[in-house]
Amino acid sequence: MEASGEGTARPITFVGEPVLHRPCEDVTGFDEELVTLVADMFASMYAAEGVGLAANQIGVPLRVFVYDCPDETEEYRRGVVVNPTLVLPAEDERRLDDYEEGCLSVPGQRASLARPDRAVVHGFDVAGAPITVEGTGLLARCLQHETDHLNGTLYVDRLPAERREQVLAAYERERDQAAVTG
Repeated sequence: MEASGEGTARPITFVGEPVLHRPCEDVTGFDEELVTLVADMFASMYAAEGVGLAANQIGVPLRVFVYDCPDETEEYRRGVVVNPTLVLPAEDERRLDDYEEGCLSVPGQRASLARPDRAVVHGFDVAGAPITVEGTGLLARCLQHETDHLNGTLYVDRLPAERREQVLAAYERERDQAAVTG
């Protein structure tokens, strides 16, 4: 089973929705329902102009994410990881990359966040076969960001408290302004 086809773009779930703030459940069925979900996730990610998307970002509390982003060599990598386990370099081998990070679930906002510049994710493809994805550069950040989502953590949760409050306040101002003018 391959995650192909067009898929249907679903609405993105925004910060504050409970599904984003609790750990997701393991996927147990590697079936057509999962294939459809993955196709919809890719369609949703592309429609929102993202480089990664976790299932809970479209309201589905399952441990699966998709990605389509470059590594440090600018080679685009595309895939899906079901039931991921993130492995980061040991602290004494870790090099942090401080980069402006954003999130489809906190639209319009970005903040500098240091993350390891390398990451490995072990998991499964849509057919249930074991896979390993090794990432560098933006792909490493994406693997960490999406795995965080599945654990109920948003990038803003990793920011210092004052910066987190600033980002969320700016998001709420823009959301409220859009509601008034929209």
